[in-house]
Amino acid sequence: MDPNDETLWFGLGKAYMGDENWEEAISAFDSCIKVKPTYSAAILALAQSLKQAGQPDRCRTVCAQGIDVATANGDLLVIKNLEELRDSLPQPAAE
Repeated sequence: MDPNDETLWFGLGKAYMGDENWEEAISAFDSCIKVKPTYSAAILALAQSLKQAGQPDRCRTVCAQGIDVATANGDLLVIKNLEELRDSLPQPAAE
């Protein structure tokens, strides 16, 4: 496996999502985004995996970053999905 092939990392992450193996999916999507930081579909999949893994704080951060990337890419559907995902998260605890 070529560690610099974002398509392979994305496919691996989606396979892990299908198995509900959220931690491995997160790792694969992190690797995918490291190779191609503008891969908005991978950012969305990472955010979805983070929500499922019970990591709302990081999910919220990834959603915000993903909305910026998707806006720059003109990926309107990804923007909509990230906004909906972000809005579905529990509110952060007051400090």
